[in-house]
Amino acid sequence: MKRAWPADWSERVRGKDCPMCAEGRPDEVHGNVRIAAGRVSDAFLVRNEVGQRGYCVVIWRGRHVSDPTELSRDEASEYFDEVLRVGRAIEMLYKPIKMNFEMLGNSLPHLHTHVVPRYLDDGEPGHPPRFMRIDLQNEPKIPDDEYTRDLADLRRLLDQK
Repeated sequence: MKRAWPADWSERVRGKDCPMCAEGRPDEVHGNVRIAAGRVSDAFLVRNEVGQRGYCVVIWRGRHVSDPTELSRDEASEYFDEVLRVGRAIEMLYKPIKMNFEMLGNSLPHLHTHVVPRYLDDGEPGHPPRFMRIDLQNEPKIPDDEYTRDLADLRRLLDQK
């Protein structure tokens, strides 16, 4: 069966009814808690949907942009500095063997970056993270005490200059 882009895709790309624009700059989105509020982005530690410790999403918080190519040179520099800051904090805390930085926007066309630590016991070495391609309902969840510790540790690392 051939899939097609949604009929309103062009409108979504232009920002019509964009949920990321509409949410403003909340402290929590879909159970994911903000760990950093940068000048042009917010970073969230993903909680239960994937069961992957350290997985974060960095969301562009300027005007609606669907792809990084729409950013000015200065905007791109600021955004990627903030994304890399999150990546470095993840590396310091979790010591992954590899980091993935993924910008897709195929279902939600608002610039955001998945910052994903990869570990030695990863179920998909050499491939995209498994949770990017599966139904997550039966995935293991991160225990609350572990998530709370990770929030505090990442915030501490991100507060350091």
